[in-house]
Amino acid sequence: MSSAVSEAPVNLAPQAAGSGIRIVKGACPHDCPDTCALRVTVEDGRVVKVQGQPDHPSTHGALCTKVSRYPERTYHAERVLHPLKRVSAKHEPPRFERITWAQALGEIAGRLRAIAARDPRAILPYSYAGTMGLLQGEAMAGRFFNRLGASLLDRTICASAGGAGLAATYGHKVGMHLAHFAESRLILIWGSNSIASNLHFWTFANQARRNGATLICIDPRKTETADKCHRHLALLPGTDGALALGLMHELIAHGWLDHDYIARHVDGWEELRAKALAWTPERTAAECGLTADEVRDLARDYATAAPAAIRLNYGMQRVRGGGNAVRLIALLPCLTGAWRHRAGGLLLSSSGWFAPFKNPALERPDLRGGRPSRTINMSTIGDDLLREASPTFGPRIEALIVYNSNPVAVAPESPKVVAGFERADLLTVVLEHFMTDTADLADYVLPATTQLEHLDIHISYGHTDVLVNEPAIAPLGEAKPNTQIFRELAAAMGLDEPAFHDDDEALLRQAFRAGGPDADGAAGTIDLARLREQGWFKLPLAEAPFADGGFPSASGKADARGANYLPNYESRLSTPELAARYPLAMISPPARNHLNSTFVNVKSLRDIEGEQVLEMSAGDAAMRGLADGQMVRVFNDRGSYRCKLDVSARARDGVVHGLGIWWRKLGADGRNVNEVTHQRLTDMGRAPCFYDCLVEVAAA
Repeated sequence: MSSAVSEAPVNLAPQAAGSGIRIVKGACPHDCPDTCALRVTVEDGRVVKVQGQPDHPSTHGALCTKVSRYPERTYHAERVLHPLKRVSAKHEPPRFERITWAQALGEIAGRLRAIAARDPRAILPYSYAGTMGLLQGEAMAGRFFNRLGASLLDRTICASAGGAGLAATYGHKVGMHLAHFAESRLILIWGSNSIASNLHFWTFANQARRNGATLICIDPRKTETADKCHRHLALLPGTDGALALGLMHELIAHGWLDHDYIARHVDGWEELRAKALAWTPERTAAECGLTADEVRDLARDYATAAPAAIRLNYGMQRVRGGGNAVRLIALLPCLTGAWRHRAGGLLLSSSGWFAPFKNPALERPDLRGGRPSRTINMSTIGDDLLREASPTFGPRIEALIVYNSNPVAVAPESPKVVAGFERADLLTVVLEHFMTDTADLADYVLPATTQLEHLDIHISYGHTDVLVNEPAIAPLGEAKPNTQIFRELAAAMGLDEPAFHDDDEALLRQAFRAGGPDADGAAGTIDLARLREQGWFKLPLAEAPFADGGFPSASGKADARGANYLPNYESRLSTPELAARYPLAMISPPARNHLNSTFVNVKSLRDIEGEQVLEMSAGDAAMRGLADGQMVRVFNDRGSYRCKLDVSARARDGVVHGLGIWWRKLGADGRNVNEVTHQRLTDMGRAPCFYDCLVEVAAA
């Protein structure tokens, strides 16, 4: 082994075995706001260590436990490394045979051609954020499906309600800078288990705490983050909008308002003021399951600390009124003038800051050629796979191409999802690393590369840096990047447009706008040479972006018009008859060592998690005669699943936590928490209501 360590030239292909030790610049691909810069150590052609880049400002050398185990995932004995074809019926235990790439692509292309000849809208892509990369995400895949004229996918399953709410209020998904939380005097951590799912924000919050700031966690669950905060408000699921209105009531009643900022930078204040005045502390407390003093104290602390900041996350928007709840919370810093300070304001998502730089034509929507289409919501895939053709719906879905997602595990109301995937007449092609629940129901499984094996480029929704991911090693087995799979599938179908000949280097150069700033100065280029030399590129943005207003809305103001609280579809107040049968509100936050359904099969991480559990308060367990550690059945009218009971102080009375998202086949009865969730959508953004769910629990 050579002892030499060098920074690999960033534009070279991965080196073969025997090349000594190299350090390669990378980026974490997963659906997390941190978007960490990686330092990948390659020894004799094999990745031996994945670390955080120590000189990247937000990563500062630290990684979560999950991503630090990335070599274990890449070299996993169960990696899919060759194309596979199903040889069993879909209702039978899955059996596959190894085939060649030529056979796989030829057979898939032949079936897709026949379907497209009848109606290309019968073909549906299904993908989300298995990788957040601009190249391996939708670049070449988008070109392929646009050229076919396939159905469009409404990608809503995680964040679209909150994103729509934020955009309706500010004009885009924008917020304060991550590092400035270190200077805040009070931080509301709202709907976020930051220690588990936003580790690098927690570093800055912890720095603020050491400097004397107060940290308050607002979350139905007593999370690991709540353990470390000064206070925790365990409100009922779906009542965040009511709490925001209750805080506004107190701001008005005590004169804790920045009237100048409101007059100059907020539209619709009088309408909002009238709504807020109806939400007394007592009414708010009754709705939220808090005390009136908790509401009063929170309002006072938020109003009198300066600068005060809110780190909002997506957990609280997975309910019927999730979009409006985000709108109301996002208006709080506008009412107090917290935006005047660089360490004041709010951060839910920073992804809108990248919009002026991204190339909107990367996926080549022009290839659709004006043909009629339709849009299928990924959150209702269970219902949609079971629909027959109709004038309103269009053709029945005949082909499903799944990449960067595991819908059989993660989509709501999974009994319907499974029934749809088990259709004998449905062509299902899955690009994957492992035999997930979805791959088990595929007709063809195509081996995809992991982040260590391909080129990609990333933006973030938690900070404002662009990151590059250089390939550290050659693809294992016969695995190919998503981009290459869609290029070859296009060729097999006889699609020969120049768009399908762009390699990944060309796609990287096309990912951002060309030329200088637009006439309004809003957009400019990303310095790709600097990006690839350093590993990241920081966007040039103001430190206190809305100190003088200037929100990216049509008026330049924050918009309060129409924002209101909407109760859950399912709760003791909105549906008392349903709550009489199913009295427990269930939320399904991610287990600490999973990221959605990713990493569930990494043994070292699964050993930490143990098994699928349901957290329940001691009072609720005693009422049902249940004991810690026993197997229980969680059920409602939609379905049921079995898991181990964890009688835990993390759960408040009346609320249970089905920690997820486990692969179904790793569950006690081959099911997971999505057996009991529903497919109804949020008030804004057409998103699923995972945390708007009533259940009952009994001994298994």
